[in-house]
Amino acid sequence: MTASPAPSEPPGGWPLVVALALCQLVSWGSIYYGFALFVAPMEAELGWSRATINGALSVGLVVSGLCAYGMGRWIDRRGGQILMTAGSAGAGLLLLVWSALDDVVVFYLVWIAMGVAMAAMLYQALFAVLTRTYQVTYRARITVVTLFGGLASTVFIPLTQALIDGFGWRQALVILAALQLLVCLPVHGFGLRGQGGGRRGAGALPSAGAVGHAVRSRVFWSLALCFVATSMINAIFSFHMVPILVERGFAIVNVVGAIAVMGPAQVAGRLLLFGLGRRIAPTTAGQLALGLQPVALAILVLWPSSLAGIYGFAMLYGLVNGTMTIVRATTIPDLFGRAGYGAISGLLTLPATAVHAVTPLVAALAWSRFGGYGVVVWSMVVASIVAVAAFWGAVRWARRARPI
Repeated sequence: MTASPAPSEPPGGWPLVVALALCQLVSWGSIYYGFALFVAPMEAELGWSRATINGALSVGLVVSGLCAYGMGRWIDRRGGQILMTAGSAGAGLLLLVWSALDDVVVFYLVWIAMGVAMAAMLYQALFAVLTRTYQVTYRARITVVTLFGGLASTVFIPLTQALIDGFGWRQALVILAALQLLVCLPVHGFGLRGQGGGRRGAGALPSAGAVGHAVRSRVFWSLALCFVATSMINAIFSFHMVPILVERGFAIVNVVGAIAVMGPAQVAGRLLLFGLGRRIAPTTAGQLALGLQPVALAILVLWPSSLAGIYGFAMLYGLVNGTMTIVRATTIPDLFGRAGYGAISGLLTLPATAVHAVTPLVAALAWSRFGGYGVVVWSMVVASIVAVAAFWGAVRWARRARPI
């Protein structure tokens, strides 16, 4: 029997990966994390309600999720240069349109188009490009990208606020658009030339066959359930954690301090995975990380008024969240193989994105109905347990089908 040839991949490539990671920092920072800072000045100048303005972001996220499968399938077949270049150009131009608009319909049209742009150039698309291109080292490269992306809020929230304070919200958007066009567009346009090249791992299924095989498996649906549950928890945290902690009697300075701990904790988790490299499988890292999430939420439930408790919760939650960004990207090739990665990842993204978009509203309705966040917090606990069980089930069924 002839041995399979060793996997090959383009030599070097680390400067390109660092440049692509910088683009993720700029894009996440200017489009997603900076959005909340524009709400108040737009509300004051244009007279739109806060719910109306925030609704545009939700629409954009839903559109991004709906586009994820098509974008992933395109990358599987043709690589990422055209899509990611178009996405970064589109995002920059849409930021310019946003800076000049004064009509709410146009604002929503901008964010519908922005959803398409985000699907074409953010994590999901880039992970598909890296997995397609680098057969051996894609995990390490994805980890480096997330280390940069994890700093987006740290860098761009104060930067965007300074731009708004110094130049006004419209001019701030123009400057962010310039960053998008001057940094991201050339990297995607020139750096991704020839990346992917149609290479496939030895014995890999054609993309369409790989997707069909995945969707017919219990592994896929169990993993989808896990991602939906974690997306629900992340959405509640992103939009409601400050009022949840304030409701428990903490001063806002302590709430902000606890949340600030999460950024370094996320980076610590990602650095740990980078250091371990190929010595730990993504599935094992996911099992360990998800196992800590119910522990973190139990601290929030059992010691609701403890200052040490909320800092302990924040550190554990940040560690889990940072680790799971990488696990979500690298578990798919571990469980299903590299063929069809973009399409499979896109299909898994769709329900999780939909849940992420509607959960903040549902949580707000629950707060109103029950007169507090108790039910919301307990729903996070239940979701964390579901996520653990679903992920472990996916790994178990995949191991039965083939050794991991």
